[in-house]
Amino acid sequence: MKFISWNVNGLRACIGKGFMDFFNAMDADAFCLQETKLSAGQLDLDLPGYHQYWNYADKKGYSGTAIFTKQEPVSVTYGIGVDEHDHEGRVITAEFADYYLVTVYVPNSQRGLERLDYREKWEADFLSYIKKLEENKPVIYCGDLNVAHQEIDLKNPKTNHNNAGFTDRERACFTRTLESGMIDTFRHFYPDRTNVYSWWSYMFHARENNTGWRIDYFVVSESLKDRLRDAKIHCDVMGSDHCPVELTLN
Repeated sequence: MKFISWNVNGLRACIGKGFMDFFNAMDADAFCLQETKLSAGQLDLDLPGYHQYWNYADKKGYSGTAIFTKQEPVSVTYGIGVDEHDHEGRVITAEFADYYLVTVYVPNSQRGLERLDYREKWEADFLSYIKKLEENKPVIYCGDLNVAHQEIDLKNPKTNHNNAGFTDRERACFTRTLESGMIDTFRHFYPDRTNVYSWWSYMFHARENNTGWRIDYFVVSESLKDRLRDAKIHCDVMGSDHCPVELTLN
C-alpha cells in the first residue's frame, strides 16, 4: 500500500504547478493534503476512483486538510473533538478495517513564538487523541508537523535554535510522541541520512541551495513496524514550498 502526504501551500496554486501530474503518476492508495487554503465549494476536483474528504478552516484562505482514498473508509471524522482546536481544519481521520489514517497540519509557533504555548497544548491534546485511537487499532498519521526533530533534520541547526519549528519545547513534544510508542518512519529506515528535507523557504534561494528542513512526516504505531516497507521524500517535486513524502506498507 502506498500513502502520500503533501503540504500544498494552496491547492489551487499547486494545481497550476503540476499537482495532477504528480498525483496521477503516484497512483497512491491514499493521498493526504495539508494547507489546502480552501473554503467549501471553491474547488471541484475530478479524481476518478477516489473518495474525497475535506476539512476547511473557519477563516477563509487558511489552513485546511484533505484525504483522497481509493478504498472507502468505515468512517471519517473531522478535528480531534476539542473545540479550542477544531476551527482551523487541521485534522481528518479516516477509519479503515485494520488501521486509522490521519492527516494533520500542526499549528506553527509563528514568528516571535507567539503561538508556542498554544502549540504545546495542541500537541498534548493531539497525542491524547492518537493514543485513544490506538486503543482500537493502529494509527498512521502524516502531514506537516512543523518541527525538525533532530539537528540532522535541518541545514542550519545552530542558527535556527529556538526559532519556530526548532525550539527545545517543540522537539520535546515530538520526542514524547516517539517515546509513547510511535515510529518516525523516515528515520526508521534512514537513521543517519542528512541533507534530505521537505520544506525550503521561498527566500534566499533556499531550495536551490538545499537549505531546508524536514518537517513533513509519516508516523505510525509500533504495532505496524513489521509492515513498514519504505519511506521516501520526493525532494525533486515542485509545486509548493514543501515536497511530498511517501510511506509504503506491506
